[in-house]
Amino acid sequence: MDLEIRTGKGYRTRIVERPGLWMEPDELAALSADLVKVASHTLPGGSLDYGVFSGDSRRLGSSVITLVRRESDGRPVAFNALALMDIDLSGNPVRVLHLGLVMVDPAEQSRGLSWVLYGLTCMMLFFRNQLRPVWISNVTQVPAIIGMVTETFSKVYPAPGIDRKRSLRQLLVARAIMHDHRHVFGVGDDADFDEARFVITNAYTGGSDELKKTFDQAPKHRRQIYNSFCEEQLDYTRGDDVLQLGTIDLPAIRRYLQDSVPARSVVALLFAGAYVTLQRLLLPLLYWTDASRDWGILRARPNDR
Repeated sequence: MDLEIRTGKGYRTRIVERPGLWMEPDELAALSADLVKVASHTLPGGSLDYGVFSGDSRRLGSSVITLVRRESDGRPVAFNALALMDIDLSGNPVRVLHLGLVMVDPAEQSRGLSWVLYGLTCMMLFFRNQLRPVWISNVTQVPAIIGMVTETFSKVYPAPGIDRKRSLRQLLVARAIMHDHRHVFGVGDDADFDEARFVITNAYTGGSDELKKTFDQAPKHRRQIYNSFCEEQLDYTRGDDVLQLGTIDLPAIRRYLQDSVPARSVVALLFAGAYVTLQRLLLPLLYWTDASRDWGILRARPNDR
């Protein structure tokens, strides 16, 4: 998927899926440079060396990048780097979408970009998955993000303020993530995972050190219940994170469109979603039935003409 749409006044957003697998080296280097440029304004004097910042095309080959630019000068001002994690769940392959890292140039904060960075790409991937539910994971110590995930996605655990027990499948998914995919969110091998609370202790030793915050520094949610949950459950001096698991499904998309997306943008997003869905459903059929052209591995057999 390589999709570019206008998102709000003065901004354009590009969503690229697995760029490390198909982008030319020069284009991939330019994309990485744009991400570093945003990070340099967000973390002046700091550095990150995991995930999309590692310079490893294999990492970008399992990532979905959402990059926001100003229309006036083309400058990158924000991005979201999602990660696609493949796990084995009771003998069945399952894909988990990790919500990953969000960065916004401080000069562009409070400009109404949160709906783009926290939900737009998830919605497009849900459509691309033919409206099948998609597992999501989130690792953070920020109360505002914990609240956003709880209120946006479905069947989230842990969900402060909601009396919901973790399911066995959620526990198995969490174990698989912690066993095989710590590098995705910069958690070192020395971090422990509290399965009862879904809390990762000593989480900032695997490349994400610059993201560690005190409780006072962590952005708060408008609902106090999320702030209190983090203050009670997490040791910010040690560096703890919450691991949340949930799903993207039709109710989650409805809530996102109703509560987060500006009314003027809803129609454009639905058209974009329809385009992604049709591309997923119709293009393989077209490739399969058109015998006049060679479609390579997409054809049933080689074209012998």
